Amino acid sequence: MNNRRHFIAAAAATAAAALIPLRASAAVNRVVVVGGGMAGATVAKYLRLWSNRTLDVTLVEQNPTYVSNIMSNLAVTGQVALSSLNFGYAKLVSKYGVKLVTASVTAVEPAGAGLWKVTTRTANGSVGTLHAERVVLAPGIQMDPVPETSDPTRSADILHAWIAGPQTNQLRQRLAAMAPGGTFVMSIPPKPYRCPPGPYERACVVADYLKRNKPNSRLVVLDANPGISAEPENFGYAFGTLYPSVLQYVPNAKVVSVDSPSGTVTADVTVSGVTTRQQFASNVLNVIPPHRAGAIVQLAGLANATDQPFAQVWPYSFESVAKPGLHVIGDSHRTAGTGGTGLPMAGHVGNQEAKICASAIVSLLAGKSVDTALLAANSACYSPVSSTLASWLTAVYHYEDYTDPKTLLTSRKFVIHDYVSGSTGVATEALKPSSENFSKMNTWFKSLMAESYS
Repeated sequence: MNNRRHFIAAAAATAAAALIPLRASAAVNRVVVVGGGMAGATVAKYLRLWSNRTLDVTLVEQNPTYVSNIMSNLAVTGQVALSSLNFGYAKLVSKYGVKLVTASVTAVEPAGAGLWKVTTRTANGSVGTLHAERVVLAPGIQMDPVPETSDPTRSADILHAWIAGPQTNQLRQRLAAMAPGGTFVMSIPPKPYRCPPGPYERACVVADYLKRNKPNSRLVVLDANPGISAEPENFGYAFGTLYPSVLQYVPNAKVVSVDSPSGTVTADVTVSGVTTRQQFASNVLNVIPPHRAGAIVQLAGLANATDQPFAQVWPYSFESVAKPGLHVIGDSHRTAGTGGTGLPMAGHVGNQEAKICASAIVSLLAGKSVDTALLAANSACYSPVSSTLASWLTAVYHYEDYTDPKTLLTSRKFVIHDYVSGSTGVATEALKPSSENFSKMNTWFKSLMAESYS
């Protein structure tokens, strides 16, 4: 295991070296970044750093602080305060010279002569306009509405708490108020969704909370996927060994509708190829709907709510395939399938994508091509499985630009490489959950957030 970690560290170092960009041209070029999450904040920081502060970088974010989704499951169980997950933009402004506009973005449109026009609106309704040679969209996710059983024309009133903030506290309050012997029902959306281990992590910490605080209560997990999608060994162990008396796991269970007043979920459950419609009653309901690209990505014409929920980008620069000059990073681009990057939706991955994108933009604005020879990204995360135990997952992704000699089809994507065995496609997870991992999780989290916001 130590050898594996050394190889991962070496690969990550190589990836970082590959991202050191060329000096930008003398002309002042402008970049507007939309969204101040981990991807947006990081790309704004590194655009300034790697251009030797020659790029004019404006970050547009409607919220004064970013609330980290990472660790927010422990806020649901009350183990950490949600306020401890708040990160501001002051250092990006004072230390790196990023310009900050506190507003939402209502449109991104071509402005001629290689420029883009970004229209902003503040909370008090003031409208502004920014112009830039490049625009980076990092708005995070939207979620598909879940129909209300009693009225399919309107969306159900449910808590997903999958965008950390007010709903996180509301779910914490409902969990704390649930009477002993009650039932907590949560759903997991079909892939792709933000943070592959996240829903299973939430299931574990909620099951742990119920086991310790709510006698005779139970948790029902409705998973739209055919099985545990991330860290199957560790979460499988937790479900089957730590929480068998508390947790009921139902795979291939797709939520169809919700009856908000009664807290009843209707789901299509498939077993051995046979699908039946079933109902699950709850005292506390936590449905995480399917994901799609953030609203501005759709408004910019890079995605839609029907057949193309995520934007297609070139993975080596995250530039839009459809609209050159626009870049999409974080959770709003395709991850798999035709035109997918091969990278999952995750906080650490968003940080890595931001650096790849920043490097590419600096090179492109300097009239240079993007060097993909050593392009790589590291994904790493820790997952709590109880109030004291955590596991981890890591993978190194190497960029491949491969043309099949028979079909002449070109595949451009990031592929997991195990630099010990030489195999591809498999992420590495911890041997087992441990208290040591729980302690290291806090160190990892603080370092990662500092890397983006300090």
